[in-house]
Amino acid sequence: MKLLHLADLHLGKTLMEAPLLEEQAAILDSLLDYTGSYEVNAILLAGDLYDRSVPPAEAVELFDRFLSALAERGIPVLAAAGNHDSPERLSFGSRLFTKSGVHIAGRYHPALTRVRLSDGHGPVDFTLLPFLRPVEVRAALNAAPSLFPQGEIPAVVHTQEAVKTALSLCPPEPGVRQVLLAHQFVCAGGRPPETCDSETPCVGGVEAVDVSCFDGYHYVALGHIHRPQKVGWDTVRYAGSPLKYSLSEVQHHKSFPVVTLGAGGVEDIELVPFRPLHDLRRIRGGLNDLLLAGRDQEDAEDFLWAVLTGERVADPAERLRAVYPRLLHVEYERTRRENGPDEEEETDALPAKSPLQLFEEFYAAAADHPLTDRQREILRETAAGLQRRQD
Repeated sequence: MKLLHLADLHLGKTLMEAPLLEEQAAILDSLLDYTGSYEVNAILLAGDLYDRSVPPAEAVELFDRFLSALAERGIPVLAAAGNHDSPERLSFGSRLFTKSGVHIAGRYHPALTRVRLSDGHGPVDFTLLPFLRPVEVRAALNAAPSLFPQGEIPAVVHTQEAVKTALSLCPPEPGVRQVLLAHQFVCAGGRPPETCDSETPCVGGVEAVDVSCFDGYHYVALGHIHRPQKVGWDTVRYAGSPLKYSLSEVQHHKSFPVVTLGAGGVEDIELVPFRPLHDLRRIRGGLNDLLLAGRDQEDAEDFLWAVLTGERVADPAERLRAVYPRLLHVEYERTRRENGPDEEEETDALPAKSPLQLFEEFYAAAADHPLTDRQREILRETAAGLQRRQD
């Protein structure tokens, strides 16, 4: 059985106000071609199908065309909601879609959606785990007390507890090959995945889920992180986003896994590169050099981030856009003198500081005196309260 693993389509997204629907349509069309050339037996969509909970009508229409084309080809679709999706909207019509081979898990229910497909080696179970927050899992468990005849409903505080509890209520069947779809921030032994600016950050580690939670599954199709990568094991993978959705992804090499299941599990994982209609690139040089070079470049219509060197001139963006119509951003290269002697070192140190430390430094600079012990205590209590409400 061959599986095509996708995630983080973010249909309807814009890149610095530039619409990407044409780019996304081209990607989906190419994926339809791949299903034939790679003889794909099922499509896995691991969350963030849309970029926001109320997507534009054009994005919904595009996704509808994609699903309809797959249904016409007889290719099953297995999808789970991500944090950008509306679970309720994705769940609408799901029973009707199932009859066409489209299985979508929107809102979390203790009885997880599990779909069984078969090949020449026997059955394969697909468990669809939508994006989980502890508060949603607690509410679902409290609404289903019959699951806990002893009356001890598990205490779910952190996201890892939510994932472990959800999977423990629907354990894999022994002797059957198992595939899991999940949309979470997954770490391997405390080591986080490589992230970028277009993702929702994991604050303080409270959303982290260790890869050990997925023991018992032959392949885990992950979504949520936009750089394609494995997490701990070769068979636990982020597909990554099909397009570059932020300037921090300029160096990414986007691809999707085609997973071949044999009798005993995964036999092969082939990473197939995406070929976007227009790439996102970074160009650097003097204004006149870039203008001259752009007139001879076939890829001058790519989405571009320009870094200018040399003397500053008036309206560089307007002049560059005459040659590079999809120019997104222009900045001048900063010298060390402009940065200041220690600015780069201070900037690099920021991510290592906690939000409380940063606030203390801000307060001391603004008020010209440090926080008192009582103020620090109030600040910690407030932060802890906000975290509990978020969970």
